[in-house]
Amino acid sequence: MASKSNIKEIIEKNGIMVIDGSMSTALENLGANLNSKLWTAKALEVSPELVKQVHLDYFKAGADCGITCSYQATIPGLMNNGCTREEAEELIARSVRLFIEARKEWWEEEGEKEGRAWPLCLAGIGPYGAFLADGSEYRGHYGVSDEVLDEFHRRRMEILHEAGADILLIETQPSLHEALLAADIAEELGADYWISFSCKDGKHICEGDLIRDCAKAFAKDHPHCKMIGVNCSKPEYIVSLVRELKAGTEGSDLPVGVYPNSGEEYDPVTKTWHGTGDGKDFGEYALSYMKAGADAVGGCCTTVQKHVQQVVEARRQFLAEGRPQHIRP
Repeated sequence: MASKSNIKEIIEKNGIMVIDGSMSTALENLGANLNSKLWTAKALEVSPELVKQVHLDYFKAGADCGITCSYQATIPGLMNNGCTREEAEELIARSVRLFIEARKEWWEEEGEKEGRAWPLCLAGIGPYGAFLADGSEYRGHYGVSDEVLDEFHRRRMEILHEAGADILLIETQPSLHEALLAADIAEELGADYWISFSCKDGKHICEGDLIRDCAKAFAKDHPHCKMIGVNCSKPEYIVSLVRELKAGTEGSDLPVGVYPNSGEEYDPVTKTWHGTGDGKDFGEYALSYMKAGADAVGGCCTTVQKHVQQVVEARRQFLAEGRPQHIRP
């Protein structure tokens, strides 16, 4: 068994940390039916073997870390769909166990022999808007109290941390306020975490705050914050967002991680993706993110193993070019 690694060690070893791709599209490609308010969390209950297979496939594609199938796995969401509280908590913990099982199996079969990094388990923690299942993670402004948000996040974060996640990935955050609240919970738990925002353009998160200001908010006085970044946003926004994040973290050693969508537009009513973006290859995008200063790169919605492989190839090209220095804005 490998010794436990961390984000900085993987970046030092590999130059760039490769993040995995979407859970949802990969599950659907394996035959899972996700037509439910629970979305990917449904698979934890009805097809856990497919969740494990997704993790294995991403390790084989070259991912240095992976995101658990817990984004939509919330206690209220699971209970609203027929689970007892005990069953809901068990399914949330299961998301971490499935990752850990897949990691061990892959490591023993090929990872160690290939000299790969020991993959980090990132516990996916979606925003309150994801529980609403109406696209609110791309808008924010929920109009709920801090008490509601604390109750929503706290127990799930405790479960994921206790189950053995390496990092609590507080992702697709449209709101700086909610992100700070969730970070406070992680700090209280003594759990390492990563904050990732959803953004509406090249400078602003979905609620409207400047991403540079969000980066500044986490660049100090948050000792357990191990990375900051962006996900579930258009790929064409990311170069600008990386530069803004680097500007906001200047003077700190907080690394930046990005994993955008492949370019489609999301319809929250039908829960489907449409359109093909600007046709640019995902690997071309990935290389541009690395040149802009990203320390970790992967994919979010509609990205699959081939996209991760393209990121691996972009990293090879980036390092072959001598890691050209990014230019701060």
